[in-house]
Amino acid sequence: MSKAQAVENKEILQAILIADSHNDNLQPFTSTKPLALLPIANVPLIEYALESLNRNGVEEVIVFCCNHIDQVKRYIQQRQTARCTWSIGMKVSIVSSESCRSIGEAIRDLDARNTIRGNVLLLGVDSVTNADLAALLDEHKRLSKLDRGAVMTVVYKEGLRRMRTGNEVMIAMEPRTRRLLFHQRLAAQQEKERKFELPLELFLGNRDVAVCHGLLDPQIAVCSHAALPLFADNFDFLSRDDFVRGVLINEEILNSRIYVAKLAREEYAMRVNNWQSYHLVSLDVINRWLYPMVPDTAISEFRQQYKHFRNNIYRHGNVRLSRSCELDGDLVVGEESEIREGTYLRQSVVGRGCQIGRNCRIVNSFLMEGASVGDGTVLNHCILGERVKVGEGCTINPGTVLGEGVEIPDRLVVAGLLLQANEPPADEWGTPVQKIADRAYTIPVMDEDDSDSDEDDDKLGQPAMNQPLVIAPLPGRYPASVYEPSDDEGDSRPASPVPEDENIFLSEVVESLKRGFSERTNAEYLILEINSSRYAYNMALCEVNYYVVKAILLIMLQQDGVATNTVGTLRRLLAYFGVVFRNYIRDREAMMNCLRAFEEMCPSSETVRAKLPQLVHYLYEEDLISEEVIIDWHEGLEDVAIKTTLSKLVQWLQESSEEEEEDDED
Repeated sequence: MSKAQAVENKEILQAILIADSHNDNLQPFTSTKPLALLPIANVPLIEYALESLNRNGVEEVIVFCCNHIDQVKRYIQQRQTARCTWSIGMKVSIVSSESCRSIGEAIRDLDARNTIRGNVLLLGVDSVTNADLAALLDEHKRLSKLDRGAVMTVVYKEGLRRMRTGNEVMIAMEPRTRRLLFHQRLAAQQEKERKFELPLELFLGNRDVAVCHGLLDPQIAVCSHAALPLFADNFDFLSRDDFVRGVLINEEILNSRIYVAKLAREEYAMRVNNWQSYHLVSLDVINRWLYPMVPDTAISEFRQQYKHFRNNIYRHGNVRLSRSCELDGDLVVGEESEIREGTYLRQSVVGRGCQIGRNCRIVNSFLMEGASVGDGTVLNHCILGERVKVGEGCTINPGTVLGEGVEIPDRLVVAGLLLQANEPPADEWGTPVQKIADRAYTIPVMDEDDSDSDEDDDKLGQPAMNQPLVIAPLPGRYPASVYEPSDDEGDSRPASPVPEDENIFLSEVVESLKRGFSERTNAEYLILEINSSRYAYNMALCEVNYYVVKAILLIMLQQDGVATNTVGTLRRLLAYFGVVFRNYIRDREAMMNCLRAFEEMCPSSETVRAKLPQLVHYLYEEDLISEEVIIDWHEGLEDVAIKTTLSKLVQWLQESSEEEEEDDED
């Protein structure tokens, strides 16, 4: 086989990302916004999905979108223009169809386009996971070699005790091969289930049967190429549950089989398909179950956004907090938000630009961008959409969801309602619309008695896959993540790694930079390698800044002629490493980390110590370090010798600054 043929035959790792839930469980948010942009800890759902796929080596993602298509396309294009982490090494394309109303129709559309060329990952944008998807794909490929009829591997996770999210299933499988034999979705309300029925043939036809009850179904699967034509040939396959049920019933006729993969405890997977699961996943992210995709590691960004403090409090650097406000724990406080005197918050998320008044109490509530809360208001297990305004002295009780732009007047009590800003059109099948305020109307809800009974008969009594659940108190204390730092680690970002990990991280950064410099590869790829090492060794961003600069200095000292032409050598290196340097050394804190790397190289390198003023002056001339940072760093130096060496440079900077001020005054 020629090299060209080998490249052509190489299977590209693809993923299908369904961007819609095809239900109204997340109303009123999805009436004006796409599900893909629903924020979890101030990060849109689609970012978690794309970042997870990128980390697992997926090369091409096909996003299938049916609702609010323009908003999804615009967001993807903006993120690709901003060069976020997943946009560099992964191709993301959008396929849209406004007429598509189910996953089955979406897959039939993709099959007609011939866009899938082999095994493919299938998941929804509402599937939040840090699982090793690449390993699941490899296992499915192994099964396909043993059983050519293996069309799908479905992923499950151990469920939560005493809690239902609408994602639970009961399955039966062959324990040795993990072949799926039976599948039934469980009711959202556990107390409604008194007994479970399994067909007798299941036990008569199989020697060993393992029954697993209460597994979580995150709607993640690995599909063989033969799975798509099965959807195309069977128009009654509307959901993935329909597909699984149809294959199990007609296994011999279709010559197709489905296998099961169960995730380990440290692997996380959950589907956000109603407001209660939204509540749960938000707390999971805050409690670090989704590590390394947690708020303080800057999901899909190269720049850290939040600092991590004790009790899982994440604060953006640009927030205004009153001295008397109380942040109890499990909180995310977004950029440009303000929390005033006497306000108490616990287990909540405050979005960008939110304004919270005095003496408020906010518990298990989620405020999206631009929301404002008046003085003395109580929020309890509720959700406030973008630009929602809640007046003074209000009480928003559990289960309430306020849609975009809703305004609640002063001293109003709202109990468990779904509200939107504009009056919806009349619906003869739904409940009557009530006007709560000028900018607050209830959302029509279909009566259970008016639902399609024929469809229920066709499902053989099985509960629907999409079951609406309101946000409500959780049944017990939330379990701590295996990745959560202990209390004795203090107010800090994730625990600093042990020195051995620091040395390994530094050596990997040096090796990546040296290889890139010698091979002249695209410098942006080095950023991806460094970030991969960062997540592997749990490095804080300030430590990454420091070690990247230190690695460049170590490489500089290994170059020929560095002792006689130190600045020229650094200039030559930064001509290539400039992209990497500017990516990490951006703000004041990063510049201080950079100068600290120079400072701490002085005791071990006479070259750096002797040429330190010239090197710092070069960074200043190239606008890589600001004069204010240099002066502040110089004032804090404890090494008298280094401080004296830099005194002339600092004096020159101060005089230049004074002359510029005089010129401005003239």
